[in-house]
Amino acid sequence: MNTQRWMSRQFFSFYITWGVFLPYWTGWLIHAKGISVSQASLIMSLGLVARGFSTLVAFPYLSGKFSSKTLINGAAIGTLISILCCIPASSFASLLAATLLLNFFYPALMPALDSAAGILVQSKQLKHYGKSRLWGSIGFVVAGMILTFFTGALGDKVILWALLLGIFVFLCLGCMRAPVVLSEKPKVGQTKKAGMLSLFRAKHFILVLLIVILLQAAHASYYNYGYIFLQGIHAPQYLIGLIINIAVIAEIIFFAIADRSFQRFSVGSLLALAALGSTVRWILVFAFPNVIVFSIAQTLHACSFAMGHYAFMKYLIKNIPHAQIPKAQGMYSALALSWSTAVFTVFGGYLYEIEPRYAFIGMIVCTIPSMLLALVYRKLELKKLKHGDSSLAS
Repeated sequence: MNTQRWMSRQFFSFYITWGVFLPYWTGWLIHAKGISVSQASLIMSLGLVARGFSTLVAFPYLSGKFSSKTLINGAAIGTLISILCCIPASSFASLLAATLLLNFFYPALMPALDSAAGILVQSKQLKHYGKSRLWGSIGFVVAGMILTFFTGALGDKVILWALLLGIFVFLCLGCMRAPVVLSEKPKVGQTKKAGMLSLFRAKHFILVLLIVILLQAAHASYYNYGYIFLQGIHAPQYLIGLIINIAVIAEIIFFAIADRSFQRFSVGSLLALAALGSTVRWILVFAFPNVIVFSIAQTLHACSFAMGHYAFMKYLIKNIPHAQIPKAQGMYSALALSWSTAVFTVFGGYLYEIEPRYAFIGMIVCTIPSMLLALVYRKLELKKLKHGDSSLAS
């Protein structure tokens, strides 16, 4: 089978649902279920906690018991059941319970798919991670464009049905034929040797993980306040969706060229460039609060998010054994993509209330340390290269 096409299809079908959930679920809670903004914010914050527990504890543990294909399909079934539980939910308590259940199963699909891609690259069955991952970003954009039309015509109630349909399709695709290596159960002896703590014995894993945690945390203000900031600087309402999607388009372009253009770059160099691009991005938004500069700064999402994510995947593929990749992905998803974002959302919100621009410049407390640490790691790579390790790029 064409493994590259299979992985691209899985990324696309998942991220088209993520493009429904991430931007619109809070709006569905408020407008379709009639709860207050503060109640919806509390539900989503607690959802991040559940998401972190799922990806840090449950997913790595289960990855030692079941094959990648079983995990992906199991999480998809759990997600489908969770969405169905949301339909009759009407009170705050029932919506909280249903959303917590959804956040336990649904976000686990993200590290599960990246783990599957890492395993396929290591087993030489997937040649280009970036070319498959870009289809995830395309799916995210497609979801936003299509759903904007349907919510305008039918209202916010359509959000849940779009998510339900998307997950059902994803599950159907997951039940089809997959690469054989993804159906292999982990070996018992291999699982025992590959505990969570053993990751910290991998060379420089803690340092690389800390760098990507800081890089991803720096997006907290953008994810949570970017939309209302654009309204505050008088961006035309009909252009806000397009401006936000500039970032995803930049991400798509990066993933399309990454395997070819950045193949010879070391992980440290990529992380340093990502941190530099992120720093420049938030300085521009702070210094020039206008629509044109914000739109230009959006192109730097290719550095701040995509390059950082790509660099971490490159590190895993080169340095982490096959059996430990799901655990590393779970840790990355929980610490970098969930909990750190939750913490810096609170910090960014405090700054936003003082002055909206401060919420963005405040993110350099993440990006500058991450850049310094990335330069330290790059030095360690060069030192290793001088000692004859030809596997590291210049």
